[in-house]
Amino acid sequence: WNDDLAGAANSHTRNMANGNFFDHLDHDGRTPGDRAELAGYIAKNIGENIAAGLDTPRKVVDGWLASPGHCANLMNPQFRELGAAYAMDPKSDAGIYWTGVFGAQ
Repeated sequence: WNDDLAGAANSHTRNMANGNFFDHLDHDGRTPGDRAELAGYIAKNIGENIAAGLDTPRKVVDGWLASPGHCANLMNPQFRELGAAYAMDPKSDAGIYWTGVFGAQ
């Protein structure tokens, strides 16, 4: 677990929920690496998984495992640290949003 990556995940997840969007780029065009750096994490490698509309962590992870790209992030031996978060906004289309940020320094 890494608190800086968790901060990056939390910020992005809240932005998606409150801004009613679902994307790896935020409204300012920042990438997962940009957001991790802003949170204080200087990465050699960075990856991000996002999910929306799923109401339990188990469903989120099951979805990521079933998706080749998301599963690759979960299984990537180069990633050594993780931060994750979820946020809810009942006014948004999906209601609940999730982000996992994977990194190595």
